[in-house]
Amino acid sequence: MAKTPAAPSSNDAPSEGTVLNGVPTGGASPKGRATPTRAEQEAARKRPLVPDTKEAKARAKADLAAQREKARVGMAAGDPRYLPARDQGAQRKFVRDYVDAGWHLGEAVMPAMVLVILATFLPVAAIQYYAFVGLWIFILFVIGDMILTSINVKRAVKQKFGADKIEKGLGWYASMRTVQMRFLRLPKAQVKRGQKPA
Repeated sequence: MAKTPAAPSSNDAPSEGTVLNGVPTGGASPKGRATPTRAEQEAARKRPLVPDTKEAKARAKADLAAQREKARVGMAAGDPRYLPARDQGAQRKFVRDYVDAGWHLGEAVMPAMVLVILATFLPVAAIQYYAFVGLWIFILFVIGDMILTSINVKRAVKQKFGADKIEKGLGWYASMRTVQMRFLRLPKAQVKRGQKPA
């Protein structure tokens, strides 16, 4: 006696998208598109979220320029948020104010060199010779002023902050600032000539 075949269990049912005898089964319609390859999936992941357009590039460039300008202005004004590491700290600010409050021979080094260069164009050998000699004598005085400024700055920092709390390199920091023309110094001078630094 022939037996009626048992109904297929839920576990034996064909999955969605299975084709049986040329007919799709599974109760739901197929997805209707091919599965993307691995290369296509990786390319989709690498695609930027923001479209790479000329407008986006121009906007990013303008934002970067604005940030740089803000940092430049902040540094020139002595804003601690924009100062490099070599200019950070209360002692460095005191040294800058100390130097900016006085007159220094080093400020005239660049103008003196320009005069000597101009003197070399004159056809008189004596003028050229004495111009070079005078420049070297002037540079010796500038070096002496740098040394004196370094010593005086260290003494002033000791009196203000205490001998055991002095940072290294303050003398060199001060002497290098003396050879810069006042309007070219960065951060810019925050005190007037003759004004006692706070």
